[in-house]
Amino acid sequence: MEKVGYGLGDTASNLYFQFFNLFLFYYYTDVVGLNPAAIGTMYLVANFWDAVNDPMMGAIADRVQTAQGKYRPFLLWFAVPYGVLGWLMFANPDVGETGKLAFAYATFIGFKMVYTAINVPYSALMGVITDDDADRVALSTFRFIGAFGGGFVVSLLVRPLVTAFGGGDEVRGFQLTMALFGVLSVVLFLVTYATTRERLPSPDQREADLKGDFAMLARSRPWLVMVAAAVFTLAAVAIRGAVTVHYFKYYVGNSDEPIWTLGDPSTAWHLAFDTTTLFLASGTLAFLVGVAFTSKVDAWLGKRNGLILLTLLNAVTVLGFYFIPPDAVGAMFAVNLVGNVIAGPTPALVWALYADVSDHIEWENERRATGLIFSAAMFAQKMGLTIGGAASGWLLDAFGFVPNAEQPASALFGIRLMFCIVPGLLALLNGLVLLAYPLSREDTAKMQAELAVRRADAEKERLAAEAAGTPAPA
Repeated sequence: MEKVGYGLGDTASNLYFQFFNLFLFYYYTDVVGLNPAAIGTMYLVANFWDAVNDPMMGAIADRVQTAQGKYRPFLLWFAVPYGVLGWLMFANPDVGETGKLAFAYATFIGFKMVYTAINVPYSALMGVITDDDADRVALSTFRFIGAFGGGFVVSLLVRPLVTAFGGGDEVRGFQLTMALFGVLSVVLFLVTYATTRERLPSPDQREADLKGDFAMLARSRPWLVMVAAAVFTLAAVAIRGAVTVHYFKYYVGNSDEPIWTLGDPSTAWHLAFDTTTLFLASGTLAFLVGVAFTSKVDAWLGKRNGLILLTLLNAVTVLGFYFIPPDAVGAMFAVNLVGNVIAGPTPALVWALYADVSDHIEWENERRATGLIFSAAMFAQKMGLTIGGAASGWLLDAFGFVPNAEQPASALFGIRLMFCIVPGLLALLNGLVLLAYPLSREDTAKMQAELAVRRADAEKERLAAEAAGTPAPA
């Protein structure tokens, strides 16, 4: 039950993250009517500020002391603000283009600060639930089953719900759809809070040396490699996600025509599933199939080698889209399914490696800073989102994109470039960078065995100090 509960926390996160990754850029360009270059600049400013917040939030979480733990309470404190601010991003007040851009800045930045406040502690929570390597892989697997379960709901239902709720008014459709997802996200975060427990010792770090903590990260080769890989990964995700709807709307064409309908089309309430929706949903299902093989990949190749191989293979499938003509929709579906099955285990392997990095830093420095390490990882990922999001807007504008119009050849070429070549090359760079990750499976096992002895000894000293009424050893 605890693994399921922990996984539902990432379902809550991805009901918003995948919503924004797949539809927010389209919403700003084609629904609100904002200039793509202006959106790119907003992504740069907002995501950079958001990335800077992550290590700060991790340091704060490491210094929190409550009866419920260090990290769990943040799920309770920020669940409702998370839901409300996510919905506000789609309120779309009638205040003119400048006012709409200012409103987009305010709500985007505000939401991302709350997202950081709840997701940094959530990510760090895995590092203190258990120190068993197999359990961590299992937790990470459940987490990403939950994450891409949320992604599947988003990819399958957003476009049909927007159509059904809006009745031709996309603004109203997005507002009501996001309201539904917001309520569900709040409930799921509260379930995660209620079903998880922190078990590993959490020493009081309120007087700890924050500067020294950052110095520990800067000296850690495993952490530096993972940071570089994260930047490449999320830049690719941001660029490809930003133009996915555009790719089908403008390059493939007729992507909004219903292929399958749930309910009676002659009535006011029915759900229509178009090419874009089914492409996204089937890809997410394939990803979930891949996630289920995470433990087998870990057992066969280990986390490091498995991640490298799957990343490079997935890069080939992404690059392959460039050679598929617009009328070969079946080939697009087939390549997408293969690529997503291959990519499925990678997120769980990445976060399990971050837990190993946290252990390695503790092993080298005899000090835990789990929240800071996981938040610094999220900082790197958000830097990737910052670069990718900004580049998306600037590139679309530079290639001459015009929303809701027939695109010039330059814009169609730019959309294809952003959907296939750029993310594919970034994925290749990610795989090559990971070759420098130094911890083998044997290194990790030896390190965790030594840490288990150290932690047991420290706990004995703490209990003896409590019994004697003396201060616990530092």
